[in-house]
Amino acid sequence: MYHSIAYTAYDPYKITVSPDRLHSQLTWLRRRGLRGVSVGELLRARAAGRAERLVGLTFDDGYRDFLDTALPLLRAHGCTATVFVLPGRLHGSNAWDPDGPRKRLLNADGIKEVAAAGMEIGSHGMTHVTLRGADDEVLDHEVANSRRRLTDLTGVPVQGFCYPYGQLDRRAVAAVEAAGYGYACAISPGRATGQFALPRIHVGEHDGPLRLRLKRALHPVRRRRVPPLPAPAAPAEPLEAR
Repeated sequence: MYHSIAYTAYDPYKITVSPDRLHSQLTWLRRRGLRGVSVGELLRARAAGRAERLVGLTFDDGYRDFLDTALPLLRAHGCTATVFVLPGRLHGSNAWDPDGPRKRLLNADGIKEVAAAGMEIGSHGMTHVTLRGADDEVLDHEVANSRRRLTDLTGVPVQGFCYPYGQLDRRAVAAVEAAGYGYACAISPGRATGQFALPRIHVGEHDGPLRLRLKRALHPVRRRRVPPLPAPAAPAEPLEAR
């Protein structure tokens, strides 16, 4: 689980990884015979029994620096990723963070460019609000409407959802499933772990080889094992091209 890829001197929420560090982390993966892929590709490979050497990579919030900085590094290492974006904040910034530097988000053209480069686009909700305890109107707007907006924007039915702040409850999970997503990502969802609450490991600027090895080893101890899941739909030809 990544967020922003940039050089910064102030990072109070620990969401920023420098380009140099991302390069070294991807190098670490590749030297071990592992390859970073989108979550959709990972789940399809897992369902087919072919996921042993694959690692799902996600980038939350849809920062502009993914397109400018992360994408070239991923392509250089032969990797792909899922980018969870916010269609309700096109041309905006991370205004939900009260502290820290303002970071530009992808606009519509940026999202299309990321998708055209072979990355998976997923929804992070419309505006990055917590869905735990949300009422029906908020759930419909943030979950179902964001999928409709992104499907219209990319021309491809969106399969993945990511809970803002990693926060969820039963009603939020049910809303994601009802909206037609194929899977959803959380952080440490505990008993909710499953197709619509996949656990992830946060990766930060200080994660060098030793910390990455430890995080990989501790993952099955700290988080519930994901049961066998159906494969989400494979990427489709853009709707406008059919």
